[in-house]
Amino acid sequence: MKIIIIGRGNVATSLHAAFAAKGIDAPMVSSRELVSGAAEPLPEADVYIYAVRDEALHEVVAAVHAPARAIHVHTSGTVPVTVFGADKPHSGILYPFQSFSKAQPVDDFTNIPLFIEGRDIDDIAAIYTLALTLSPRVIEASQADRERLHVAGVFANNFTNCMYRIAADILRDTHIPFSALLPLIDRTAEKVHNLAPRDAQTGPAIRGDEHVIRHHLDLLAGKPEHEAIYRMLTEYIQSNR
Repeated sequence: MKIIIIGRGNVATSLHAAFAAKGIDAPMVSSRELVSGAAEPLPEADVYIYAVRDEALHEVVAAVHAPARAIHVHTSGTVPVTVFGADKPHSGILYPFQSFSKAQPVDDFTNIPLFIEGRDIDDIAAIYTLALTLSPRVIEASQADRERLHVAGVFANNFTNCMYRIAADILRDTHIPFSALLPLIDRTAEKVHNLAPRDAQTGPAIRGDEHVIRHHLDLLAGKPEHEAIYRMLTEYIQSNR
């Protein structure tokens, strides 16, 4: 099976590394050069994987000309399969649900769930087989479900990381390094492997400790945006106990 990865960003870099770890050559092609015409003509392949930004997908897809038998898949959690036109009859989605960084590529997808969709049963079967080369955790998911999953991921990952940034900012100008929070962060993540998030919730908001809450708000008074976030999350926790 010949695979070409279109894109050189975070997801593309990790996919390339993961296929390489399985002994599969999956070269990356620059999507920008492809669209601009600066790239060499794409060689024929069995599978074209589009790992590019959502807003660039339509333009990149239109720039690819491939045999009708080829399978085209993108890696987005939000763009529908209809981004592929009639000239790409065999198409679908291969959405790896993980946080990727080009500076620290992931070459082992074993524990990463891969959410797939295809135009028809044959395409689904082909994409399922492709996904299994990377991970045993392959799940067929509709567009609506993937969109919900993507939003959930933003809360669980992106917004959580933003909280780490705020925590680091709060500790700035103290003698306490951010690394002092790491055992707490690790323990919190570990607990939700066995407890529902609602049951794992701790802290002054869930306890209703108004004295501590008022003290924290006083400490944050010099940072109105941090104070507003603290107040909003506290109210959310208290109203959903």
